[in-house]
Amino acid sequence: MSPSYLSNVPEGPPDAILGIAEAFKSCTDERKVNVCVGAYRDSTGKPWILPSVRKAEERLLVDPTVNKEYAPIAGDAKYVDLALGFAYGTDADMTKLAGVQTLSGTGACRVGGHFLSKFVPKPEGMDKVPIYIPNPTWGNHIAIFNNCGMDVRRYRYYNSKTNRLDYDGLIEDLKEAPEGSVILLHACAHNPTGCDPTMEQWKDISDLIKSKKHHCFFDSAYQGFASGDAEADASALRLFVSEGHNVVLAQSFAKNFGLYGERTGTLSVVCNSLEERSAVMSQLKLIIRPMYSSPPIHGSSIVKTVLTDEELTAEYYDNCKEMATRINAMRVKLVEVLKEVGSEHDWR
Repeated sequence: MSPSYLSNVPEGPPDAILGIAEAFKSCTDERKVNVCVGAYRDSTGKPWILPSVRKAEERLLVDPTVNKEYAPIAGDAKYVDLALGFAYGTDADMTKLAGVQTLSGTGACRVGGHFLSKFVPKPEGMDKVPIYIPNPTWGNHIAIFNNCGMDVRRYRYYNSKTNRLDYDGLIEDLKEAPEGSVILLHACAHNPTGCDPTMEQWKDISDLIKSKKHHCFFDSAYQGFASGDAEADASALRLFVSEGHNVVLAQSFAKNFGLYGERTGTLSVVCNSLEERSAVMSQLKLIIRPMYSSPPIHGSSIVKTVLTDEELTAEYYDNCKEMATRINAMRVKLVEVLKEVGSEHDWR
């Protein structure tokens, strides 16, 4: 075989998170523990399918009206409406929300970043739209927004010496960001620290962002999974909407519904009018069509089935609370054991 360009392709580095997951699978030590991927496990270390999700799936299997046709470019409209109601509240003005189904939160960030890179005005003297992401953050944020053609910058978020939010640093950095920058915010359960601002701090952050004419991009991957209360976990997002921000929201159902492999999410934009909503929807579809054409339907059908049935919805909330309660109990136990073996670190 003659030489080709393929011989000059360099070996890429393994993913920092998923690479460790692969190493875990290949490890033969019975004592191994996987602490890298943010996926819930039961007391035996196995993945847990939520009972409400299992029941929804069983209904879909016997429903004669279910088919395997392509979804529209923007996805299943009923699912999108339910998902946005879950995030923004059932009393939200849906006529002002431009929403599309995405390939989980990762796909939502990718589509949202592309949209913002294309339509947010660039600050004076800059050739790219700047997006400020917390330090630290989910590692994939950096690659996603770089690949969207954005200027990825960091703002201080967590002080590892005090194990607390670096609130003063956060405020200072957002003040110094060029006017009209995009600010990425974790809606709840900040990844990877788990440290969130108080509601009073969120209000101050909202006021600052408004005064600087920045643009808010919320990433919501843990609603309900964080505290066990999906309504409480949406408080920061809903505050910003009530304050008049044209929020962009990346929403995932991987963690809170346990639909990791189903790639189920949405991207939405809070608009000011029906005309804006129509224009934004048209542009989101133009981004999606050449990227992946249309989303998968199984995960979204599960979420739709759960959220359209009162009994399944109630059971789902119980399932979610069960996961959150167990996670919190495990954290407490871990700290207790660490102290027993001599740790003097402040784990609060």
